[in-house]
Amino acid sequence: MNTQEVASLVLMYGVVPLWIAAGLADWACHRRTRIERTSGLGENALHWVLLAEGGVALFAAVLLEPDAGVLLIVFAAFLAHELTTYMELRYTARRRQIRPFEQMVHSYMELLPLVLLALLAMMNWDQVMALFAQDTPDLDMRLKDVPWPRDYLLGAGIAVLLLNVVPLVEETWRCLRERRPYA
Repeated sequence: MNTQEVASLVLMYGVVPLWIAAGLADWACHRRTRIERTSGLGENALHWVLLAEGGVALFAAVLLEPDAGVLLIVFAAFLAHELTTYMELRYTARRRQIRPFEQMVHSYMELLPLVLLALLAMMNWDQVMALFAQDTPDLDMRLKDVPWPRDYLLGAGIAVLLLNVVPLVEETWRCLRERRPYA
């Protein structure tokens, strides 16, 4: 097995499932601390932004060849995710308690995009070097020549829908019912 195959397997069976699980755990923490009565829609809106930023990085990694363009997209999504996380924590910390377990979950959610980027870089190191050297980086962003298995993509998509999107919709619903947009 070559480096690309190993990195793909780590992404498929390590990073993606951990990221999905961390998102669900984070939602459970929010539910337990009743964000609808504390930080409300303000925090919830940032959760949607974080989901979108992570989604951009994952979609690029899963569907596209790991060329320089994809590396730049994932890096930009990582930076945006970090900035949004900072904004979320600054907003939230004054409004509700962020317990140690939730802080640990956030650690996973912050590191997994960086692990994703590192694995993609391993898969196409020449493109990393092209970004910093005189070579021409490949910015084509084309679909993978060898896509991930269809059943895996379907299963992962269903998992994200059921374990991340539906809980976030539920969180939004709770926040809307409470009608405290910016506590």
